[in-house]
Amino acid sequence: MRKTKPPPNALRGLTGAGLALLLALAARPADAEIEGPIGAADADQKIHRAHAIAMHGEPQYGPDFTHFDYVNPNAPKGGTLRTAAQGSFDSFNPWIPKGDAVRLGGDTLLVDGADEPFTMYCLICETVEWPEDRSWITFHLRPEARWHDGEPITPEDVIFSLETLKEKGRPFFRFYYGSIARAEKVGPRSVRFVFGEEDNRELPLIAGQMPILPKHYWESRDFTATTLEPPLISGPYRIVDWEPGRFIVRERVEDYWARDLPVRKGMNNFDRLRTTFYLDTTAIRQALKAGQIDFRTENQAKAWATDYDIPAVRDGLLIMRSFEHQLPTGMQAFAFNVRREIFKDKRVREALGYAFDFEWSNPKLFFGQYKRTDSYFENSELASTGLPEGRELEILAPYRGRVPDEVFTQVFTVPQTNGAGWPRDNLITALRLLEEAGWEVDDDGVLRNVTTGRRFTFEFLLVSPDFQRIVLPFKRNLKRLGIDMRVRLVDSSQYINRVRSRDYDMISVVWGQSNSPGNEQRGFWSSEAADQAASFNAVGIKDPVVDELIELLIQAPTREELVYRTRALDRVLLWGHYVVPAWHLSAIRILYWDKLSYPETTPSRGTSTAYWWYDEGKAGALAEARPGIQNTAAGQGDARPAFDGRRLFGLGLFALLGFAVWFALRISGLRREERVAVIES
Repeated sequence: MRKTKPPPNALRGLTGAGLALLLALAARPADAEIEGPIGAADADQKIHRAHAIAMHGEPQYGPDFTHFDYVNPNAPKGGTLRTAAQGSFDSFNPWIPKGDAVRLGGDTLLVDGADEPFTMYCLICETVEWPEDRSWITFHLRPEARWHDGEPITPEDVIFSLETLKEKGRPFFRFYYGSIARAEKVGPRSVRFVFGEEDNRELPLIAGQMPILPKHYWESRDFTATTLEPPLISGPYRIVDWEPGRFIVRERVEDYWARDLPVRKGMNNFDRLRTTFYLDTTAIRQALKAGQIDFRTENQAKAWATDYDIPAVRDGLLIMRSFEHQLPTGMQAFAFNVRREIFKDKRVREALGYAFDFEWSNPKLFFGQYKRTDSYFENSELASTGLPEGRELEILAPYRGRVPDEVFTQVFTVPQTNGAGWPRDNLITALRLLEEAGWEVDDDGVLRNVTTGRRFTFEFLLVSPDFQRIVLPFKRNLKRLGIDMRVRLVDSSQYINRVRSRDYDMISVVWGQSNSPGNEQRGFWSSEAADQAASFNAVGIKDPVVDELIELLIQAPTREELVYRTRALDRVLLWGHYVVPAWHLSAIRILYWDKLSYPETTPSRGTSTAYWWYDEGKAGALAEARPGIQNTAAGQGDARPAFDGRRLFGLGLFALLGFAVWFALRISGLRREERVAVIES
């Protein structure tokens, strides 16, 4: 339920309003530009102006800070970082719901601090200004802010970006920035966002996260079309070489306007970033072990446990390290598409959850590395635990009768087994729930609907071959219930198109969460998002209670209240049984060749290659220890593969032999047909 406050009294005495206005102006720095009108409503409240804005409380770093604590301000510049990505790409336009695009990494008005829950610091802007009620925010842009073509970043660019993204961009932008009523120029270098709703403390911060687009560039181009021309951006790197579906090379911009700002100091240290694309993760791992790439984040427990028992790792040349973090791990899960008739009944969804045997999968498939997830905000204080009480119970009480009774009477737990691989008791519970929902097993062991006779069958859509080994045991247990689950593996392009068009029964989804959830929850769970193609509401949740809890969460006035409201939303989502919760790991597993270095301090959100650098001393020692490894000093290691004439000759000879065999068989077949014709005549 969205809360609203009564409008300010427009009949206040002019003397009081004028006095408050003078006091507000007097509170500004002496050199501040006084731009744009301030209405009577603003005159009654304090106007803040600062280098940063926090969701709750004060920023950790003051206006005179020189760099973030988790970077090395003296990190050397140079070298090439070679990484890999699975899949392909066919576009450099990541802002539209078309194509398989790569991210560009352009500048934004604000950037966040990685060791705070949610605080944003000025990047394109020099200072920000907002009233106590956060009904608007003004960004005063830096005069030195530039696009890569040298043109200044202007208020017109900011206004164009908001209007274009909301009108022509991905559905996410319409949800995330939907509460920004308008953007208006209020000075030569100042732009103000006016918000269309009250009590939303997050809006000023998410406005600062918006991608900024160059108006002069896009005016002569079709923003809604995919493109393999790298668009003009502002940022530390620019794309200088690429081959669709194979590789991308980014080069550090030497005269990058923000390179010495406190929010960029010690970051973006590599001269070049080369990303090579592979069809599967097995090839990526082989490339890493061969020294063709330098760095990999490993997301498969089996590979982490078994694939890297090689001399380079044992000798400390290829390093394996887990970086712990304090971020909410969110929810990774098997997601039901409740738009499908077969999954509309909550009891059916709950029943299928009993067929997933995590206690067997974890040691057998994951080498015991994971923990079971039982919250949409796992690994944080935002996760609900026990029964609701105190303030959390007060928030949920008005919804009695509109949410499952279990929200108030039972502690939510995911089904557990003894890990033997035969979850008999769980499957008996599942059958009872299915029978209550109108499904029975016939004499042939097939689960059918009592009314329609329809067989219970559905498809699990996959894009990663590695995931098949995980869902096949789930399929086996469902078969014991008489359910036919088909596993369908498709390529990345087909997968993206099917997910965008909601053409799936079940998929594996990860909803990432931050320490300060807010407006993005609308895109995850709201009724409006459920009807939007390509939104993050993959399940299709349309529940008025969920909608109201989302708005309560967004309007939370304090950090403490945000925690209570988030836990309330968590409980309602869990008891809706919209997903089969999977697993999580509160660490980032990284492998890298010992020619890279990183800061001593790791922020709460975990490490990032933005903070790492190429270490010439280590690289020299590595080259001596392993002479065959490719050099990646500045300007090295990013060339296209050399022409291999012998390999080409071999391939040609193989093709010629193949053709000769085919031709011989063809002639033999024709002669046989002629013999048959003679005999028949």
